[in-house]
Amino acid sequence: MSVDELLRGHDDRAALVLGDTVITRRQLRQASERAAQGLSAMGIRRGDALAVWLPNGPAWIQLLCAAARIGVLIVPISTRYKPPEVRHLLEVSAAKAMVCPSNFLKTDYAAIARSLQADLPGLEKVIELPDCDAFIEFEFAEPLGAMASPPQADDLLCCFSTSGTTGYPKLAAHGHASIVRHAQHVALALDIRAGDAMLCALPFFGVFGFMTALSALAGGAACVMLSVFEAEQAARMIERHRITHVIGADSMFDAILRVEGVNFDTLRRGVQADFVGLQGPVTQRADELGIRFTGTYGSSECYSLMAFHPWDSPGQVRARSGGIPIDPQIEIRIVDPETGDVLEPSAPGEIQIRGPNVMPRYINNPEATAKAFTDEGWYRSGDLGLLDGAGFVYLARLGDSLRLRGFLVNPAEIEHTLMQHADVIGAQVVGVKRPGEGDVAVAYVLTHGDSAVEETLLAYCREHMAAYKVPVRIFRIDEFPAINGPNGNKIQKRVLREMAREALDALVPQTQTH
Repeated sequence: MSVDELLRGHDDRAALVLGDTVITRRQLRQASERAAQGLSAMGIRRGDALAVWLPNGPAWIQLLCAAARIGVLIVPISTRYKPPEVRHLLEVSAAKAMVCPSNFLKTDYAAIARSLQADLPGLEKVIELPDCDAFIEFEFAEPLGAMASPPQADDLLCCFSTSGTTGYPKLAAHGHASIVRHAQHVALALDIRAGDAMLCALPFFGVFGFMTALSALAGGAACVMLSVFEAEQAARMIERHRITHVIGADSMFDAILRVEGVNFDTLRRGVQADFVGLQGPVTQRADELGIRFTGTYGSSECYSLMAFHPWDSPGQVRARSGGIPIDPQIEIRIVDPETGDVLEPSAPGEIQIRGPNVMPRYINNPEATAKAFTDEGWYRSGDLGLLDGAGFVYLARLGDSLRLRGFLVNPAEIEHTLMQHADVIGAQVVGVKRPGEGDVAVAYVLTHGDSAVEETLLAYCREHMAAYKVPVRIFRIDEFPAINGPNGNKIQKRVLREMAREALDALVPQTQTH
């Protein structure tokens, strides 16, 4: 099935909603056909790359559907990116054209795009969008006619920036048929029906927000869009537009569900990613309101929303990241990160994935592509997890996991124990390598005032966990360092690790082992 076919049926139902503007599925198809004609008239052909530097809005989805009609690759660019970051993605993707707003959030995007175009001879067109809340209109569009080289199911349709820890991001590319297949399976797993409504508050330029919108359209639901997230506005929109489904970060839903005077009765399903450690409280609050929330798992390379927990699972299960793959052709295995040996259920190791959801390659980066896969075609996720019954549980990034006295430890275990203490409202644990000791655990906590002193919490840890897991130091902090990424706020473990390293260096010989 193609994107165009995915939009057929229920022609008069809402597809896109932005403020008071409602666009039907028929209107979206027609606008996409006009855009395909316009892009073709500009000389954009199958296999070319089109950079989309836009906030959420009708034009974003219109251009995606148009690109699917003519075999063009969409290169999403974050509206938060600065010129050097934008330039990198334009160069890597060899984008032939770029669409950007004239102005958004008091920034002259068009001026930036044209300055980049002057240095990038391959960037032939800069298409300026005066109104971000409307479809883009092509003045010189000509009838599309028969394509000399019509699009194919395996044509690349969209790519997503990775969140690498070093250097500029890579671009994980996905094919047309693969994207449509995954969106359909997400819609089925979420029980999205014609006439439902999805809150699309995550940016479409990230894989999380992209697949949120596509799965809504696949199920016949309306995409109720926010160009910039604000919790109270989002909460009011849920009530006003009778939203049935929400997908996003735990921090978003923690804020939304705290808004007073809002009726959330229409909400049936919620999916959250654990970015700031609030999955548990959000799940509990949602259960009290009669809304079923589940954790999930995904990445730019394997799509977001590739696994959910069963909806009838207990809250403590649904509050974990991971679940059962939504597509029966998605395979998961857990391997020893050092030897590559396949591990037994319940043993933690690297999550590896194989299936139709996995990217075929990184754009113009064969070396990185080769490193990402095993000889048998398994994608190396770089994530720590374990098999649990029919599904799997994500524990941490492998780089965040700890090897304490020879034992592989998920820092979330220590964080969970600390948060059971009455005075602790948030905990993050990182590892620091010490000469002669290997990894040692260091904890940072948010507390109610100054009541929980370090020695009190260390004693609590010694009582409630194995000695090798007890942090060597516990520091109180006013707030965790975080970055506002495409999918919401995310705690920066890298910053915490550096803080811990500096703190231990300054405190030697106070550090201790247990």
